[in-house]
Amino acid sequence: MMNYKARQIYPELKEHLSKKFITLITGLRRTGKTTLLKKLIEDFSGTNKIYIDLERLDNRELFSEKNYENIIMALNSRGLNFKKRALIAIDEVQLLPNIVSVVKYLYDNYQIKFVLTGSSTYYIKNLFSESLAGRKKIFELHTLNFGEFLGFKDVTFKSHKTFGGKFISAEYERLKNYYNEFIRYGGFPEVVLSKTNEDRKDIIHDILNSYLNIDIKQIAEIRDQKNIHNLLKMLAIRAGTRLDYSKISSLTGISRPSVYNYIDLLENTFLITRIPVLSKNKDREIVKAPKIFINDNGLLNYLAEVSSGVQFENAVFNQLKFFDRLHYYSLKTGKEIDFILNRETAIEVKETATIQDAVALKNLSAKIGITKNIIVARFQSPTFSDYTWGGDLG
Repeated sequence: MMNYKARQIYPELKEHLSKKFITLITGLRRTGKTTLLKKLIEDFSGTNKIYIDLERLDNRELFSEKNYENIIMALNSRGLNFKKRALIAIDEVQLLPNIVSVVKYLYDNYQIKFVLTGSSTYYIKNLFSESLAGRKKIFELHTLNFGEFLGFKDVTFKSHKTFGGKFISAEYERLKNYYNEFIRYGGFPEVVLSKTNEDRKDIIHDILNSYLNIDIKQIAEIRDQKNIHNLLKMLAIRAGTRLDYSKISSLTGISRPSVYNYIDLLENTFLITRIPVLSKNKDREIVKAPKIFINDNGLLNYLAEVSSGVQFENAVFNQLKFFDRLHYYSLKTGKEIDFILNRETAIEVKETATIQDAVALKNLSAKIGITKNIIVARFQSPTFSDYTWGGDLG
């Protein structure tokens, strides 16, 4: 069973149950939205509550009723009392676009707490933006970070309240095999709970196929999934590098405007993330293009064969995104800072850290007024200790 207690977002979701605002949980499929939804139903006080799964045709037909009083009567016959506070939890709202008007009507006229899930931030933000303005809060659910990964495996791990720290040899030895698994197979809950590598690969394959053949069709009505798949593989090969839209267009045979639109779609459906460059001035020597990352290492390694260094940097990205806003810094000379967290912490990612890496990071970050510098490494260094092990990021 998936361990909802390991999810860092759960306390905030539970606290939001007491608010009148609609709770919207969005994220990539199979990240555990339904598990959290059902736990929130369980935690809602009283028995005046109902769960609606829109993958069921009869439920979609119910909420397609143009006469809202018929919907109220149908829900009433299922045990919901509209004369007192109630919870209506609806799963997979992207399957029924016209449900927004129903939710708005019921929200405005009755004491109903709504908790909804959907699989696309693009869909959620566009569909719910105007009609439910001031009535909702959106929570984005990602695949597991490393701390959550360990929680799902019932391995004790103390999450750091502050970012960074010294290398601790004992923790490295205790957890390094788990971290290697996280780097290789990522953080989808079902993948993490699987016992064999073959099962992990099969689940990742199924998740990607479902995304391409179901989600993309529903959200964007794109019929040529082959183009999206080829583009995804091309982006995976380039994980951790700057995006060159023209080159990708040339290599894939997809027009440049379509490449940009497809990448925008992939980002808004949680497959990828673009990291912008940090630019505090108009220095022409600063590179402007964003860097690309895949939002789960299992997907990355399924889509492309990349070096261990690329795998590690992509994993660090998937850990850092839980902390705060991310940028990177790069000069046209090739000098670069891998990540800048919240505009105040420079982070360099190295499989094995050296004193030279620390000096170079300090010198380059000083040029943009950043004094906090951290080296994040994957392996234990034989001669250097002033760095953070990747697993300690949580």
